[in-house]
Amino acid sequence: MTDEVLSRRRLNRALLARQLLLERSTDGPLAAIEQLVGLQGQAPAPPFVGLWSRVADFRHQDLIDLLAQRRVIRATMMRGTIHHVSRADFVRFRLTLQPVLDRVLQTPGPRRAALDLDGLLPLARTLLTAEPRTVTDLREPLHAAYPEVPGNDLAMIARMLLPLAMLPEPGQRFGFPGNAPRLVLAEQLLGEPLDREPAPGALLRRYLAAFGPATAADAAKWSGLGGTRPLLEAMGDLVRFRDEQGRVLFDLPGAPRPPEEVPAPVRFLPRFDNLVLSHADPSRVIAAEHRRGLVTKNGIVAATFTWDGVVAGTWDVERRRDAAVLLVRPLRRLPQRALASVRAEGRRLLRFAEPDAGSVAVEVAGR
Repeated sequence: MTDEVLSRRRLNRALLARQLLLERSTDGPLAAIEQLVGLQGQAPAPPFVGLWSRVADFRHQDLIDLLAQRRVIRATMMRGTIHHVSRADFVRFRLTLQPVLDRVLQTPGPRRAALDLDGLLPLARTLLTAEPRTVTDLREPLHAAYPEVPGNDLAMIARMLLPLAMLPEPGQRFGFPGNAPRLVLAEQLLGEPLDREPAPGALLRRYLAAFGPATAADAAKWSGLGGTRPLLEAMGDLVRFRDEQGRVLFDLPGAPRPPEEVPAPVRFLPRFDNLVLSHADPSRVIAAEHRRGLVTKNGIVAATFTWDGVVAGTWDVERRRDAAVLLVRPLRRLPQRALASVRAEGRRLLRFAEPDAGSVAVEVAGR
């Protein structure tokens, strides 16, 4: 361990560099998705903006093509949430994350009822082998077999305990229907088996490459895995630092740790972006007084924008007939130079996200 203390601002710049938010990557969207270990995609649209903010010359069709080619997979992964991940990462890490997904059985309520999983899971597998099905399609036949448990719970258990992927559909603007994507057995979709050997250490190394330097608690927050500290401590090649609170930070040797004076441009991030979700202590990118307002009671994470590397507000797009308007809501008073950058980047975002709009405008609340 070194005695070097990394300031909050230094951690901020390291995170932004690894998240491709200091400079857009020129390596293309698939390389970016692998660098980020996936993009959270609870809804199908946000990953497109997430890539636009990180990849130079990114086109909407680029991600559509990767999904259609099965080179990017949308499935339940880290934290038991939905991500767009590369095919290679899905094959390698999906079963590593199974203990995280198994926790659905510990959820209070009917799911804890004694279930014959040896009967339920083969039944669900048979149904999905016959044809791709939405969660709604699974409810009725599973409930008919297990009437003592609500159909929603049974479908959720099957979704978490079986390695499934979401089937992209031609003609959908973001690759999938908004509320009812069809599920398919992952190995059936890919035509290859998933890695059976758990690789939590390898997954944590990828986390550090995308989000480090980080504490063991940060790694657990991102992945949902337990036992992250002994795993990290067993990696003899990791370098260690401390943060301003004295907590041990683990990192990969040679990973980017830019000086804190490196400028950070304005960036727009979509709902559910992992930049704001992947540390137990997110203070490197979010001021403590602003955290609560970014997540609703039902778990919706707001779309945000950063200025000088820190979350400075939220945003939404509103269509007004032929015009697309970006509604920007700062969380604090911003200087004029920041507002000018927000407006300029916001107009570029609208031209990407709303290509059919006749005109675009940015409105800043309170200005």
